[in-house]
Amino acid sequence: MKLTELIRGLDIVAVKGDRGLDVVDICYDSRRCREGSLFVAVSGLKHDGHDYIGQAVCNGAAAVVLEKEVAVPAGVAAVRVRDSRRTLGLLGRRFFRNPSGSLCVVGVTGTSGKTTLTFLLESIFREAGSSVGVLGTVNYRFGGKTMPAPNTTLESLDLQRILREMADSGVQNVVMEVSSHALAQHRVDDCEFDIGVFTNLSSEHMDYHKTMEEYFLAKRRLFDTLLDGRKGNRRWRMVVNVDDPWGKRLLGEVGAEAVTFGMDPAADVTCEDASFSLEGIRAAAKTPAGRVMIRSGMIGRFNLSNILAAVAASYALDVPTEAVEAGIRKATGIPGRLEKVGDDGDPSVFVDYAHKEAALRAVLENLSPFKEGRLITVFGCGGDRDRQKRPLMGKAAVALSEITILTSDNPRSEDPLEIIREIEKGINSGAARKLEKDALGRNFDRGYLVIPDRRDAIEFAVRLARRDDIVLIAGKGHETYQIIGDRTIPFDDREVVREALAARRR
Repeated sequence: MKLTELIRGLDIVAVKGDRGLDVVDICYDSRRCREGSLFVAVSGLKHDGHDYIGQAVCNGAAAVVLEKEVAVPAGVAAVRVRDSRRTLGLLGRRFFRNPSGSLCVVGVTGTSGKTTLTFLLESIFREAGSSVGVLGTVNYRFGGKTMPAPNTTLESLDLQRILREMADSGVQNVVMEVSSHALAQHRVDDCEFDIGVFTNLSSEHMDYHKTMEEYFLAKRRLFDTLLDGRKGNRRWRMVVNVDDPWGKRLLGEVGAEAVTFGMDPAADVTCEDASFSLEGIRAAAKTPAGRVMIRSGMIGRFNLSNILAAVAASYALDVPTEAVEAGIRKATGIPGRLEKVGDDGDPSVFVDYAHKEAALRAVLENLSPFKEGRLITVFGCGGDRDRQKRPLMGKAAVALSEITILTSDNPRSEDPLEIIREIEKGINSGAARKLEKDALGRNFDRGYLVIPDRRDAIEFAVRLARRDDIVLIAGKGHETYQIIGDRTIPFDDREVVREALAARRR
């Protein structure tokens, strides 16, 4: 594509060099540039692309988009714009021929439930006979291909690139987790969404957004800015959880027509009756189109909310009831989301991604009714992330578990023991008894202990568990690594649990 065509209509300050050159690719990572590329210099949190213009040119970049007055090598076209990051998405949309315009794109946002909902909708769309692509926290997948997910939501250029690959491979429906970071950084501004789904909102990412108000406003952008009617063939634009106070606020502030869901009897999609067990959920959902019978291997009331969200989104998209029921029934084994590990005869051990106070509390509250013995919880908090949640998670864990084991999550550059001490501040305010690892005995039935090594903590919990106990390993879920200092080492909670259970059987 000609450079002059790519930059037409952009917010340009100045252009120097040959506007008529052919651009064969676009990149924002100088290492990925090749002969004939257009390099976009983006200022990031840790690195500034303007510092790598020389390297990009050495690797073949023929043109550069930048927002600062910096020197550009002779013979290289330079396009100065007011906002490089925003321009990156606009260039990607144009270069890849607006792929989302030919796809049915469902954006899912909220604090919890996004990943589970994408798996549910993927299963439902497949049962309806559609080819599906998923972009989310666990991975990116379509057409038999699975790719690792470095971020919940891709950078704008990468997003346009993968959407083009999906469209070209025959994908019809795309389900995308949309993070608050991506919304605040305009990474999804150039996608044409058919509907947006709001799951819930609770405290998270306060290191980035600073306040709940800022966090909410970032989420709201999906609904009041991006669902702007570019796709005019949908009556319903929003699918919103009315059990959540932030969902009710969203409905009041955004004028688009909505399908509501929740346990509130006034919701468009609600539950008429439900039963729960460690084997799953049995329920009937009431919708404007009639009843949907729910049979799911997922566990707990919060997963019923996720299922109702899937039913509501399916109703908004006119998916047949038979496909909805079959899709929900077949959506099992969602990685790291209350994923049960072990065999019959073992204690019930679950691995879950809950890494914030509201999510941890929800998981524990949903497991509690099923326990016949103790609830044993193993968790830690990530380093270099929101520190405010640490004591809150500690307080929730000891309030809802008989035994809590504090350990490391991904400590990153922080001292694991210092992170644990911050968690303990919430526990000490609840006057929970601190236990010693070597003090196994009849009094080892309530309290907490500290085992900083995560493998040791998991192995101890499995060894400690009685047959009628429930063990929850929380925080990392589907992750297959642990970040300690500047090292990323292989670590999968599920594999450690399997090894510990095998050792227990011997």
